[in-house]
Amino acid sequence: MNRTILHSDCNCFYASVELLYHPELRGKLVAVGGDSEARHGIVLTADYTAKRHGVKTGMALWQARQACPDIIFLPPRMDLYLRFSRMAQEIYAEYTDKREPYGIDESWLDVTDSVSLKGDGYHIAQEISSRMKKELGITVSVGVSFNKIFAKLGSDLKKPDAITVITKQNFKENIWPLAASELLYVGSATTKKLASYGIKTIGDLAATEPSTLKYMFGINGLKLWRYANGTDESRVMQ
Repeated sequence: MNRTILHSDCNCFYASVELLYHPELRGKLVAVGGDSEARHGIVLTADYTAKRHGVKTGMALWQARQACPDIIFLPPRMDLYLRFSRMAQEIYAEYTDKREPYGIDESWLDVTDSVSLKGDGYHIAQEISSRMKKELGITVSVGVSFNKIFAKLGSDLKKPDAITVITKQNFKENIWPLAASELLYVGSATTKKLASYGIKTIGDLAATEPSTLKYMFGINGLKLWRYANGTDESRVMQ
C-alpha cells in the first residue's frame, strides 16, 4: 500500500509567534536571541526579513548585529512556543494519530488512513496550512511524499508558506540533482567524505554501489542509499 506522509514545518517559528504579540515589528529585522549566559548569546530564530540580510540560526548575537546593525532581538519565551506547538499538534491530530514531532516546530504526519475521507495528501496539506494561518496566525511549509525522508526534504525546498509534493514518478527529476547535503542526516562531515569520493548530488549517492557506502559509513551508508533511492520505509513513530 502506498503511504502518504506529510512533514509540516512552522516557518521561523519563534519569531513568527513573537510577531503575533509584537505586530508593530512586522517588516522590521527581528530575531529571537538566546540568553547570553545559558545560550552563549546565539540567534535561536530570525524572521525572513533578517534572514535575507544574512542572519542565520545559531549565529552569535554579535555576528548577527554585525551583519544587520538594525536587528531587533527579542528574548525567548519557551513556554509560549510550547503552547503554540501543542495547539499545532491538536490541529494535526484531527487528520491522524500517527504523528512524530521533530523538535517543537516540525512534525511528520502519516495521513494514509485519512486520504479516503479527507482527500489526497496535497489537499490535506492545503487544509492544514489554511487552518494554521487562521487558528494560530502562523504559516507552515509542508512536504507531501510517500516516505518520511522525501516529505522532510519537500518541506525544506520551498519556504515560507508552501506545499511541495514529491512522488514516486517525479522524485528522480526533482530530487536527484540536489546537493547530497540536502538529504536528512547528511551533515557537513558526511558531505565532505562523500565529495572526496566524487559523490556530490543525491543522484550520485543513489547511483553509488551500496557496498561502497557500507565501506565508507557502515550500516548508515546503506541507510543513505535507501534514502536517496526513495526506498526507505521508516514508520512515523507515535
